[in-house]
Amino acid sequence: MRVVMASNRGTLMELGISPIVTSSLVMQLLAGSKIIQVDQSSKEDRNLFNGAQKLFGMLITVGQGTAYVLSGMYGDPRELGITNGFLIILQLMFAGIIVIILDELLQKGYGLGSGISLFIATNICENIVWKSLSPTTVNSGRGVEFEGAIIALFHLLITRTDKVRALREAFYRSNLPNVTNLLATVAVFLVVVFFQGFRVELPVRSQQVHGQQGTYPIKLFYTSNIPIILQTAMVSNLYFMSQVVYRRYGEYPFVSLFGQWESMGAQGQSVPVGGLAYYLSPPTSLWSVVQDPIHGFIYIAFVLTTCAVFSKTWIEVSGTSAKDVAKELREKKMYLPGHRDTSLLHHLNRYIPTAAALGGLCIGVLSVTADFMGAIGSGTGILLAVSTINQYIEIFNKETRKEFGADWF
Repeated sequence: MRVVMASNRGTLMELGISPIVTSSLVMQLLAGSKIIQVDQSSKEDRNLFNGAQKLFGMLITVGQGTAYVLSGMYGDPRELGITNGFLIILQLMFAGIIVIILDELLQKGYGLGSGISLFIATNICENIVWKSLSPTTVNSGRGVEFEGAIIALFHLLITRTDKVRALREAFYRSNLPNVTNLLATVAVFLVVVFFQGFRVELPVRSQQVHGQQGTYPIKLFYTSNIPIILQTAMVSNLYFMSQVVYRRYGEYPFVSLFGQWESMGAQGQSVPVGGLAYYLSPPTSLWSVVQDPIHGFIYIAFVLTTCAVFSKTWIEVSGTSAKDVAKELREKKMYLPGHRDTSLLHHLNRYIPTAAALGGLCIGVLSVTADFMGAIGSGTGILLAVSTINQYIEIFNKETRKEFGADWF
């Protein structure tokens, strides 16, 4: 979860992009459900909405930083003292503001794409490269081993006399990245790239310019990586609240129902071992599913359901539903050949809601499959990285097409 939220424990990026994603999610839902009235066609309303979103993100940063300190994430608050605690909160707050400013920088047109997607993709790609090529050595009880899967493969082949056993250990070693994990990551990357090409292109023509025509593409991943980002943000906030409450009041049975946590690994990373947080966390391998099938079943059902529901809901709150697309085409004086203007909405309704729900479901299936295969960076992370890279390729092609009249990729 930390990888997806671009969070690194013990650094200024402790909170990652969680405050930005949470504030964006809440504000979009408030606007989509008409609790707050926002006219996206008005520049003033858009500026007010974006400003409120940034301010809400800052407040969430301060709130989460305060909760981390008071819950004992950095040690007993009484030992830390008021001054040290305040300085930690201040550092986390300034780091959060810098992340918000960097995201704003890209949104203002000083770069390509979204800052949030770029943070996620960069962190995930860095994690994959590090776990493949890390020169860090670890003593796991079988002797000194390299953390990186590829370096460990060559190290084991060179130092071990039994080459077959060395290969078996490099491919299937536990508690450290292995070659099987790396191959699973590559396989998931290729499958996601393949699915990115699935689309239905509706022919459209102009009512004003005779002979001008084009296509309106409806992709299988119509809502892109939004469903998995929303699902990750929801689970991330549940983890955050569960950890904070469990550290303070873990002796109460009611608190344990939401999640029980233990520190594992060299960095003391908190891992859910019971309660709701455990059942919503991905199993680490197929063997884990065999050992605890209830965990596997609940996790699969949760991911598939939330991805499909979030995808279907997002098109309504983000202005990309069939009704919004029909309105956009009418404003541009475009029409679908062979269809009356009155039947435009009905025709779009045949494709867009189905693509949104089915695309969200496919994203959930790919995410679960990657988690079960033990892919590096988690299934959710790989999906986000591939979809973000694909978006950047499309943006780059669009820009080069304007300048040079041809695609580079």
